[in-house]
Amino acid sequence: MSRTFISGTRRWVVKIGSSILTNRGLGLDRGAIDSWVRQIDYLINRGIEVVLVSSGAIAEGMVRLNWTERPKKIAELQASAAVGQTGLVQAYQESFRNLHRNSAQILLGHDDIANRQRYLNARSVLVTLLKHGIVPIANENDTVSTEEIRFGDNDCLAAMVANLIDADLLVILTDRDGLYSADPAKETSAKLISEASCDSQDLDELVGESLSKIGRGGMITKLQAARQAGNSGCSTVIVGGRIDNVMCKVAAADRVGTLLFANKKPLAARKQWLAGQLRVHGRLILDAGAVDVLSSKGKSLLPVGVMGVEGDFRRGDFVSCVDDSGIEVARGLINYSAKETEIIKGLSTLEVQSALDMSGEDELIHRDNLILV
Repeated sequence: MSRTFISGTRRWVVKIGSSILTNRGLGLDRGAIDSWVRQIDYLINRGIEVVLVSSGAIAEGMVRLNWTERPKKIAELQASAAVGQTGLVQAYQESFRNLHRNSAQILLGHDDIANRQRYLNARSVLVTLLKHGIVPIANENDTVSTEEIRFGDNDCLAAMVANLIDADLLVILTDRDGLYSADPAKETSAKLISEASCDSQDLDELVGESLSKIGRGGMITKLQAARQAGNSGCSTVIVGGRIDNVMCKVAAADRVGTLLFANKKPLAARKQWLAGQLRVHGRLILDAGAVDVLSSKGKSLLPVGVMGVEGDFRRGDFVSCVDDSGIEVARGLINYSAKETEIIKGLSTLEVQSALDMSGEDELIHRDNLILV
């Protein structure tokens, strides 16, 4: 597969691992951070939106606490994250400020992705930040998460963020140049895999557990992340973070690292995911005009086309859309609660704000969150 498609990508998630961020536990590498920030600024100036998913809070906390081994107790992990998070974010902020660019800290937990209302809220704030040229710096909320629901070294978190914002490309910066045919530390004949399908079963035998005392990942979590991102049509590049101007080279379609390309179209994959995983919590009865708009024109659902509301649902729940005879025509994630929807049904966009005494989304269900049935 040609890498030329990368030149057309407009939304990236870039994940930086703990080992390269902290010089394998020696403290934050400010020079490397400055370099990555300059590259992100270069991408943004080229019209590419970037969300940065950064590990390193626990690793930086370990340095500040003089701990040489990653803690096993959850309370100590949380303490280390709390100590290190301030230094990590400050380092990024200073680097971006030197380039006259704003950044924002986003802490995410498992519930923020699994809960539909929080999912929509997280998506909205990330997209809004990108719209204003601000770089979101996302990390797992390590200070409050528990071991049972933790993401794996932020690789999984990066993939979920890619799904969340419909990213075109996930770039995972690591301490190896990419995915190899064998462990290069053990076999000198190991060759860098330039590209492969993220779903290729041959890749499973090539990955192994992490040997790092700092991070929790390894190539196995990166392959899992690539497959997770691939579910929404997002391809992944696994590449050495220490390669000079690595992100610029990826953007130029240079053959660096390993490209794991997705086999699904973004919109189709996302809507397939919506259709297969979410339970219906309520029902909207639509007039003929709204049915036509959804069925033949591919538009979003507006309040003006809703005649009736059934069920007790919340913002972010999955609801069914039916015509006046009860035949289902679509399903989707709704932007308002049942109570709010009852108030604004049949109203024009201009009337919605005054009816609720608040500003919200124009659409009841955005077309990206809607599937026809």
